[in-house]
Amino acid sequence: MLKPRRCIENMLEYQSPLTSPAPDLRLDLNENTGGCSPRVLARLRSIQAGTIAMYPAREAGEKLVAGFLGLQPAQVLLTNGADEAIDLLCRAYLEHDDEIVFVVPAFAMYEIFAQAEGAKVVRVPAGPEFNFPADGILNAITPRTRLIVITNPNNPTGAIANRSDILRIIEAAPQAAVLLDEAYFDFCGQTLLDQIGTIPNLFVARTFSKAYGLAGMRLGVLTAASEHTRVLRRVCPPFNVNVFALECLSEALADREFVEGYVRQVTSTREWLRHEMELLGLKCWPSCTNFVLVKFGEMKAAILEAMLAQGIALRDRPDCPGCVRISIGTQREMERVLAVLEPMVSPKKPRSGVSR
Repeated sequence: MLKPRRCIENMLEYQSPLTSPAPDLRLDLNENTGGCSPRVLARLRSIQAGTIAMYPAREAGEKLVAGFLGLQPAQVLLTNGADEAIDLLCRAYLEHDDEIVFVVPAFAMYEIFAQAEGAKVVRVPAGPEFNFPADGILNAITPRTRLIVITNPNNPTGAIANRSDILRIIEAAPQAAVLLDEAYFDFCGQTLLDQIGTIPNLFVARTFSKAYGLAGMRLGVLTAASEHTRVLRRVCPPFNVNVFALECLSEALADREFVEGYVRQVTSTREWLRHEMELLGLKCWPSCTNFVLVKFGEMKAAILEAMLAQGIALRDRPDCPGCVRISIGTQREMERVLAVLEPMVSPKKPRSGVSR
């Protein structure tokens, strides 16, 4: 009888929040609810049938992204979303009983991809207010540690790690690949990309799914010293990035006004929502991303159900007891969320209304 490897049989399974029929306001996957740049959409509509019929050339896109990031093309690998970057690192650097270390709560795919390689998962709990546990990670490093993942800012908490703490961890584990997952870089601006090629075991991943509004095109980028990207190319499919993403990439990168405008709107609306949540007496953690983590406590299940009944999907986070992650949409969309939430929660003090 055919059976999968034992590590596959026992591994965690990703639970997608996507449902059918889909809610009309999806605030559970940290997408750009306003859509992509009009320039990207125009380029997409101009793609010819012959272009779609051909295998795409990833190398041209890597040269373009390298120039945008200030790196060499040999230091850049385009991936099918940032998810594939994580998978490639696990496949290239983890063997049976090697250790992967990351902070929890975390993006589930770190654990899933590592388990698929038979690696041992070492989870380091975040601090009491979800602060970055630098000393906890340092204490978790052993000679078997081959991969350390630092999500900065963190998903689902929105917390950020200090550059000095990250550098201490990298220095303490020269035998390990250290992945800095910067999926939410555009909302915080903190990066170690300037150390690519200088720190030999550093990898930095980015995505075009959030600020650029290209989640449906599945485009990410993994950067590292060129000797490591050569290794990763051996395990990467040759045509992993689709033609639509590659054809639209130049317009996405060029439209800085669109990206910067979206980031400004998200930042403003996020802080407004945090303030409104606090007025309702709810705990809402500071965030450097396009989402917030809110503690509803025992009301969580009822609130999620009420939101869904109104066509609004929020993200339950069972790994953060009583908490829900809310992606930041437009100001009007978040006012709609508040209008459903407010009658269910006793206000902490009188409020003058929903809109600013």
